[in-house]
Amino acid sequence: MRPWKHFSPRIPTPSGQALPRILRGEGNSFPTMTTTASITPSSENARPFGRRWLAMLAVALLAWASCLPAMAQGIAAKSARIAATPDGYRLDAQFDIQFTPGLEEAVNRGLPLHFVVEFELTKPRWYWFDERPVQLSQSYKITYMPLLRQYRLSSGSAYQNFTRIDEVIAALSRVRGWTVADRGALDRPGEYQAAIRMRLDTAQLPKPFQLNAVASRDWNLTSDWYRWSVAP
Repeated sequence: MRPWKHFSPRIPTPSGQALPRILRGEGNSFPTMTTTASITPSSENARPFGRRWLAMLAVALLAWASCLPAMAQGIAAKSARIAATPDGYRLDAQFDIQFTPGLEEAVNRGLPLHFVVEFELTKPRWYWFDERPVQLSQSYKITYMPLLRQYRLSSGSAYQNFTRIDEVIAALSRVRGWTVADRGALDRPGEYQAAIRMRLDTAQLPKPFQLNAVASRDWNLTSDWYRWSVAP
């Protein structure tokens, strides 16, 4: 068998010009390409960051979840104002009241709930304790009548019936036309300071529930004092 001969094709070139080495068959037939592969440890660096981010997210969610009961229940005073009328000074106020499931169940089982709205009017004095010309309270009671399947909101001898518990809570949250002072009660010059709040009267609960009210937050419904200035 004849040995293979190296075949070098003749490539025409312009006169006086030399071919490149690769085309003349000198040296390696093909250029050698060196590729350097580098692996950036981005995934390794991202793992600790991802774990820290998940930990911070878990802490934020736990803090948010722990605040949910506080936001979903209780009493908060939203607004209040006093208007002068021919019969005296009348008070209008608005509360935000959210019952806990335990309170709703207690009402539905026949336990009456007593609420107290407290109002006071003071006159600041720089030389002595503040003067308190007005200090009043008004009581409300919520009861459920299973035979009629109705809820009743009463204050003194006045009452009103409702078919749903959210309706009676909405009525309790509104104070309208409460005469808190006579026409001449605010005769001193200058501004007065008014304050109002609402609370669940736990002293009216049966004894076992009074003991439970001391340890349970479900029964400690008391709004902060809502304060504003009154200019007669």
